[in-house]
Amino acid sequence: MSDWLFDLGNSRFKFAPLQGDRAGDVQAWAHGAEGMAAQPPHSLPTGGTAFVASVAAPSLTTAMLQQLQSRFGDVRVVRTSAECAGVRIAYAKPEKFGVDRFLALLAAATARRPVLVVGVGTALTIDLLDADGQHHGGRISASPTTMREALHARAVQLPASGGDYSEFANDTADALASGCDGAAVALVERSARQAQALLGVAPALLVHGGGAPALMPLLDGAEYHPSLVLDGLARWAVHQPAG
Repeated sequence: MSDWLFDLGNSRFKFAPLQGDRAGDVQAWAHGAEGMAAQPPHSLPTGGTAFVASVAAPSLTTAMLQQLQSRFGDVRVVRTSAECAGVRIAYAKPEKFGVDRFLALLAAATARRPVLVVGVGTALTIDLLDADGQHHGGRISASPTTMREALHARAVQLPASGGDYSEFANDTADALASGCDGAAVALVERSARQAQALLGVAPALLVHGGGAPALMPLLDGAEYHPSLVLDGLARWAVHQPAG
């Protein structure tokens, strides 16, 4: 029976078959109470073991685990550990380090090079990993989408979406897109400069997450890895910590 990988994020639910130590073809659903309810039960796969990562609300996580437990012989939920597959987490309390960030580092470490891993979802996360697998910490900020939504919530005349990036916009929607995307890009660029100063070499820039495509044209030399978390979950499945 086949094994499957499941990634329940704050905005999307993604799953893929486990193929060796990587994720196979990825399927994605929008989720939330309405999105999950709209999916028929038979749209989920069945198999031997389900490997699950979740940063979603506990109620949504519980609902999905219940579905998976009825369709798989074994369901294993990943937790962040201090060390796994050669990656060593910088946090003194590794359990406080988000499992999505942890898995992205596991996937990024396969290249054995310094990397700055940028996740663009509900939050903007930035993590530095050296070529030896040592994590040097990172940052968490609001993503451009969350910035837009927060501005709209406080000032409804400011649209929550739309507009095109411009260095000096002459339209409100464009100015919002430029300001929020630009803020994210500036934080990534500063992190890259500080990473180079710390390591003595410029790290590769790996970007993933639903909001990544909008930032890719603004980040010189960045590599887009849409399935980075699922690929990391695949590595975790192969290299699960003892206990």
